[in-house]
Amino acid sequence: MPAILPVSRWAQWQPLGSATLSRCCGYTRETQEDSLCEASTGAPRWHENRRPLPSASPVWSLSKEDSNSKTAPQCCIAIFVGLFFTRFWLISALYAAWWACDWHTPTKSGRRIHFIRNWAAWRYMKDYFPATLVKTVELDPTKNYVFGFHPHGVLVAGAFLNFCTEATGFSKIFPGLTPHLMMLNLWFRIPFFRDYLMSGGLVPSDKETAANVLRRSGGGNVLIIAVGGAREALDARPGAFTLLLANRKGFVRLAIHHGTPLVPVFSFGENELFDQVENPKGGWLRWIQERLQKIMGISLPLFHARGIFQYSFGLIPYRRPIHTVVGKPIQVEKRPNPSQEEVDKLHEVYMEELCKLFEEHKLKYGVPEDKHLSFI
Repeated sequence: MPAILPVSRWAQWQPLGSATLSRCCGYTRETQEDSLCEASTGAPRWHENRRPLPSASPVWSLSKEDSNSKTAPQCCIAIFVGLFFTRFWLISALYAAWWACDWHTPTKSGRRIHFIRNWAAWRYMKDYFPATLVKTVELDPTKNYVFGFHPHGVLVAGAFLNFCTEATGFSKIFPGLTPHLMMLNLWFRIPFFRDYLMSGGLVPSDKETAANVLRRSGGGNVLIIAVGGAREALDARPGAFTLLLANRKGFVRLAIHHGTPLVPVFSFGENELFDQVENPKGGWLRWIQERLQKIMGISLPLFHARGIFQYSFGLIPYRRPIHTVVGKPIQVEKRPNPSQEEVDKLHEVYMEELCKLFEEHKLKYGVPEDKHLSFI
């Protein structure tokens, strides 16, 4: 899970014309000439009426979802432990008692806080890329669903923005549905940080949590799974259309077990947000990354993009559009103990529907006609 998928760059991102004003890192791109100047010098032209807040929000925001962002969890651990050695030790002591009583809450679908999901910071983040959520069909709010999210990308930005915040208007686009994005269990064992994660609707990526979400009576629950997971993040780079899906069938078995419709979701632009240090299979870097992924459950892609004051290098994602398209549901017959043949058959149908979704929308979102999905 998000906790935390090589092909040439597929989208040529054209500079915006003078009729369109676009916020980027706190300044406004007003003309094509300005954009060309920025590209040649590596430094942005600042507009006096813009503040740098939009550029800061993506990095801050993504730390909530990305399993590779260590700063926030480390700070939470440091605060929790550090308070014990100050006159405010009672805060950590009381929290520890609360934590023990609240240990299983993440598994029971968490504790979302709508005020936090509606923070203005998320809207800044949405405008930075910008990001949109696209509905192709109506979804029945009396049913539960399993969304398969593709590709994972480096930071799963599209999944976070669309399903953990209201920046793109999930509740208005899909009224009556409540999203639950799955994330690596490890992060729900960190004091304070676990509460922050639950506030957005994130839940641990384990069978018990999935069952608790999908067993809820009355419907209206959506379980979102970044199917490619941490391993797919190691191949996330601009122009990549290879998904780690061919042997990922656990989510299909889960859907059959609960009789829950499967919905393919493709996030156009997800792999365009970061470059990554070359890590070919068989190389020493890839070997280290895969070993760490097996040991810790998280991958460590060496990604980079742009900085706050220049475009040549940094950890702020590139300003690339993200269009997350939600496909039509695949009806699933409930079978408590599905056979491998039944799982394989539904898995094939799912891959076909995902390919159809990609092909139907790729030209609209800048993907060349000769580019297609491939599965490994």
